[in-house]
Amino acid sequence: MMGGTLTFAPLLPWPVLAAVATCAAFLLLFALWRGLNGWALRGLAVLALFGALAQPSIQTEEETPLSDIVLLVDDRSASQTLPGREDQTDAALRRIAAEIAVLPNTELRRATVPDDLGNAGTLLGATLTEALAAEPRGRVAGVVVVSDGRLHDPEALPDVPAPLHLLLTGRARDWDRRLVIQTAPAFGIIGEETTIRLRIEDSGAVPASVGQMAMLTIAIDGGQSRQYTVEVGQDLELPLVLEHGGQNVVQFTLAETPGELTTRNNAAVVQINGVRDRLRVLLVSGQPHAGERTWRNLLKSDAGVDLVHFTILRPTEKHDGTPVSELSLIAFPTQELFLEKIDQFDLIIFDRYAARGILPAAYFENIRAYVERGGAVLVSAGPEFATVESLWQTPLGTILPARPTGRVFSEGFLPRPTELGLRHPVTAGLEAAPPVEGDQDAPHWGRWLRQIALAQPTGEVVMKGLNDSPLLVLSRAGEGRVALLGSDHAWLWDRGFEGGGPQLELLRRIAHWAMKEPDLEEEALQAEVEPGTLSLSITRRTMQDSIGPLTITGPDGESETLTLPEVEPGRFAMLWEAPSAGLYRLTQDDLERVVALGPASPKEFENPVASGEDMAVVLAATGGAEKAVEDGIPALRRVNAGRPAFGRDWIGITPREVYDVTDIRRDALLPGWAWLLLAAGFSVAAWLLEGRRKRLAA
Repeated sequence: MMGGTLTFAPLLPWPVLAAVATCAAFLLLFALWRGLNGWALRGLAVLALFGALAQPSIQTEEETPLSDIVLLVDDRSASQTLPGREDQTDAALRRIAAEIAVLPNTELRRATVPDDLGNAGTLLGATLTEALAAEPRGRVAGVVVVSDGRLHDPEALPDVPAPLHLLLTGRARDWDRRLVIQTAPAFGIIGEETTIRLRIEDSGAVPASVGQMAMLTIAIDGGQSRQYTVEVGQDLELPLVLEHGGQNVVQFTLAETPGELTTRNNAAVVQINGVRDRLRVLLVSGQPHAGERTWRNLLKSDAGVDLVHFTILRPTEKHDGTPVSELSLIAFPTQELFLEKIDQFDLIIFDRYAARGILPAAYFENIRAYVERGGAVLVSAGPEFATVESLWQTPLGTILPARPTGRVFSEGFLPRPTELGLRHPVTAGLEAAPPVEGDQDAPHWGRWLRQIALAQPTGEVVMKGLNDSPLLVLSRAGEGRVALLGSDHAWLWDRGFEGGGPQLELLRRIAHWAMKEPDLEEEALQAEVEPGTLSLSITRRTMQDSIGPLTITGPDGESETLTLPEVEPGRFAMLWEAPSAGLYRLTQDDLERVVALGPASPKEFENPVASGEDMAVVLAATGGAEKAVEDGIPALRRVNAGRPAFGRDWIGITPREVYDVTDIRRDALLPGWAWLLLAAGFSVAAWLLEGRRKRLAA
């Protein structure tokens, strides 16, 4: 294909040529006004001279027509696997591809929307943007999308330069019932009511025979389930009470209704972390000593702890005649604390407390009963623990995990974990922990300078001191817990004596273990989801040398048995890849754990009823149409730009009629000497004509 256009390559700038032309025009008008006979010839001479300066030429282009491109987008996301949709998609693709093949000068480009394993949904907008970016926009004559219309990135839909049509899969009679979690807290206070808001919704062509009531099943941590009959289309507020700390998995299951499109959106999982509301600690300090404020500073630094602290500054044996009214502003409320409100405390700490008659035996009986009901007592022993004023001599002694021998060692020793302590979560992995036997040539921790000798430990000895004697003993009494620290010199670590040690972390762990912190349980099975994957990080913590096999039961009921390898003393762990998202139950020995891996209801099936509402704006902007495949696959036509691009049973593409220039040739209209010759000839002719007229007039 050839085409020619007139072009110029002026020797002088166009403003200069315009000025010259203006002057020539004035001179010609003046000659015409004076009646000069040769003005026309002189005008032609000026034009010839102007042509010499402008250098006109003929530009000839050799053009090769380019074909039009039609983009066919194939949605293969998970929602397209619903009954009948795959067959509809395949039939539409075959029909459109066949019609494009017979169109002259038209090429087909294919793009597929894959099923996203990361639960991002149908990314049709991103796929279409990428496909258009790979093609010249000037050649795109149309876009045909075969999909159910449910995309999850409508904001990513590009500006399409040609008609975009949606061939909608699915059926007009499709309907579905789904469970929607509207609001759910990430954290809940243990023992207090928390609320989850949910709703059951129907969408699509719901048959009149379907009732407005549905059966909802609720289970927490995979335990015993409860069933409720609820109304469809109403906001429901479900009150729940968390019974334990850490992660609580709440599973909702909606009973299947005959005829609904899918049951994949009939389940939902909510994970709520149970936390304690302002742990209440009672700290009773007895004999004043250098580390008296150690426990107070530790507990006051924790924003989640409410601390009540009393210090016995004036023992009862001191009689100096001071009136009782002048001893303190507030009387020590022993009856209120140790009888009436003792159950309101999560932990009671006795720091170098001596039994000197301030608390009667009945109070210690009540403290013992408080522990057996689920409370916690921590004793930080000083020299008084080895005397007749020891707490061991009170009714509390029946639950203490070791008895004093009466000896107090006042010499330096290095605290260190026992073999059992290397496994116990209270002492395992403490910062810069020394070996079990201790490398005395280069100790990592500073020494303590006093230890109360303990004998006959009935609990777990997790730290030892001088001559390998028990230093820290942990035990259980009934439903509660008791911790006994046989030294009052932990404060030396806080002061940095001989390099110090992990005093803050050790005392914090002891206190939180006593208050049943889930992360400090000796026997625990944990499973955490690796972000953005279907992998589970499984950890088993135990005080035993070996553990049994781990059984994992998936959402489909299939089970898999694994053997966890030991990664450090008392800790077995591995990374496990799950086959699919859903709720998994982990069982090992007598421990059980339920974890939600990904959503219980995939994003693809949140609203599976086919609809083109998400693409309506783009369809209208490009002049395209939405056609239901169920009603018949439309024919494909070529229509001119500006004309309607769809009809009752057809859709159209707009031919672009673009071409590629393969060669450009430029030929001068006349050579420069010819222009000058013409200008000279017209000038001479005008001079001769004017001279002849003058001779005739004479």
